[in-house]
Amino acid sequence: MDTGESTQGLRKILELTRIISIIILLLHFYYTGYDTFESWNISSKFTDQLIINVERTGLLDGFRAKIFAAVFLFISFLGSRGRKNEKLKWMTCVSLFSSGLAVYFFSDFFWNLDMSRNEKAKSYIVITSIGYLLMIAGGTLLSRIINWRQTEDIFNKENETFPQEERLLQNEYSINLPTTYKYKGKMRKGWINIINPFRGTLVCGNPGSGKTIFVIRNVIQQHLQKGFAMFIYDFKYDDLTSLAYNLFQENKDAYNVRPEFCIINFDDLSRSHRCNPLDPDLMFDITDASESARTIMLGLNREWIRKQGDFWVESPIIFLTAIIWYLKKFNGGEYCTLPHVIELLQVDYEKLFSILRMESEIEPLVNPFVTAYLNNAMEQLEGQIAGAKIAMARLASPQLYYVMSGKDFTLDINDPKKPKIFCAGNTPEKIQTYGAVLSLFVNRMIKLVNRKGGVPCSLIFDEFPTLYLNNIDTLIATARSNKISTTLAVQDLSQLKKDYGKEQADVIMNIMGNVIAGQVTGETADQLTKRFGRINQSKQSFSVSSNNVSISKSKNLDSAVPASAIGTLSSGEFVGLVADNPGQRILKKIFHAQIGSENFMHPINRSPIPDVQKIDKEVLTLKYRTIKSDIEFLVESQLQIMVNSPGLISLVVCKKI
Repeated sequence: MDTGESTQGLRKILELTRIISIIILLLHFYYTGYDTFESWNISSKFTDQLIINVERTGLLDGFRAKIFAAVFLFISFLGSRGRKNEKLKWMTCVSLFSSGLAVYFFSDFFWNLDMSRNEKAKSYIVITSIGYLLMIAGGTLLSRIINWRQTEDIFNKENETFPQEERLLQNEYSINLPTTYKYKGKMRKGWINIINPFRGTLVCGNPGSGKTIFVIRNVIQQHLQKGFAMFIYDFKYDDLTSLAYNLFQENKDAYNVRPEFCIINFDDLSRSHRCNPLDPDLMFDITDASESARTIMLGLNREWIRKQGDFWVESPIIFLTAIIWYLKKFNGGEYCTLPHVIELLQVDYEKLFSILRMESEIEPLVNPFVTAYLNNAMEQLEGQIAGAKIAMARLASPQLYYVMSGKDFTLDINDPKKPKIFCAGNTPEKIQTYGAVLSLFVNRMIKLVNRKGGVPCSLIFDEFPTLYLNNIDTLIATARSNKISTTLAVQDLSQLKKDYGKEQADVIMNIMGNVIAGQVTGETADQLTKRFGRINQSKQSFSVSSNNVSISKSKNLDSAVPASAIGTLSSGEFVGLVADNPGQRILKKIFHAQIGSENFMHPINRSPIPDVQKIDKEVLTLKYRTIKSDIEFLVESQLQIMVNSPGLISLVVCKKI
């Protein structure tokens, strides 16, 4: 028992063993150097008789005495305790003890030297004593060493490792990324198996973290290999478009019906198809017009996203809805394009209100504006409509008019009879203008693809916050049964909140089944840490007293991937979790690994994207003027009909003087 009495008894026993060791060594010196001690007059009959009696036991014979003395000395070291010293190293103590041991035993060579017997004995006693004292010094220091190995894992990375999925799990829709990860000090091979991409995939990471090269590229390649229809939002045109075009050329045989490769790009019109996002044949009721109006207005005025429901925000959206639906109903939708909508918005109030009132479906939408006009509430009216007119006027350019007034393809990209690979290109220099128009394209496309009976479809959004998609969370939540895979790439949750508002951003972050995150910091890292959960980690601590060291070891639940680790990830290193299927379970869903490149970084034939058609300025100018002429004709012809029709003359708006 650890009591003061037992400790004192142990100390006395150890002191006794050391005294025995010293006595044996002194008797050995007296026996081997008797002549020398006798010449010093250090002898007596009693000691002589003692030596004779001991000598009969054989204890004093040569090497044996020194071994016994050393053994008793070693025993005395076993329970010795000294004042602990953190600076004392094992090497110092061991070298001191080992050098003393060597001197102690090899001092016998002095008996072979060419000296007098007296000189040999003196040298032997002195050298052996020095060796003995060195052993005592080294052994005593050993008890003062703190037997604690300070870990070299300063940032606790070894403790934060955990087993990850090493099986390759595939199906007809899966995305599989090879990885290498560290576990228990060893590098191991693993896989990120996104076996259900239809539950949504969120890819986040700061610029340079490797989102595009390690993840987005892989999604494009593997889904093209599996025959998916595809939409790609290429924020920095033509990086992803060129990649998709060349990968598509390599994988054409994967499709039962070969898809069209379609591009929308407002800067290089020779390599852009034309498409009307307000195609009247694909607008089935006024709610389609309302959603299109909301998308284009909120895309042009991003600060309005957080003010939805406000009178001054909803008024321009309602007015734009009325104009879109009017053009949809006029003459079978002949002029139902966004360029015609922009031009019709610029018409004088009296003429515009008059012709809009001819369409009974939108009369309830238009009447509040007509009433404000007739009552001379011009400031209110300008506040309601100017937001739409000014914002839409920013889109009035020959390039946009040309691209959005044609019909080279339709937006139902997962049509089994006519599947498509659709790439929409943006540019950072014109992000707000092009982003609003492309948001309209994507909004209309989502409405068309989220239906039953289509081919598997992959929607990939690079730099997603630069678009505005109303109810994107509904798409992710409902599109799974329609075989639509949604991949959103964002830099940070704060970026998403800035452009979509806190509530919508939180929904997008939380609804995703698969999450792949590179280096992120702040709130994003904290949220991911909570999502990944905790693992058992070993903890050790020690305290030093004057003559003792206490070490405690424990196991605690701690974050599997702490926020600090997410904030220091290298390029190509990702953390995250994956979702599974009822019939294909994944127990190890969480990963923290370096995504490898062996299965997808093979060289790609970088063939240039071919021209779609030759375009010159005269064609653009002609189309621009034609659209303006179309609206002038529409207004004048409709007003003429109203004036000449007794039943319609009452709808003409004319302010009383």
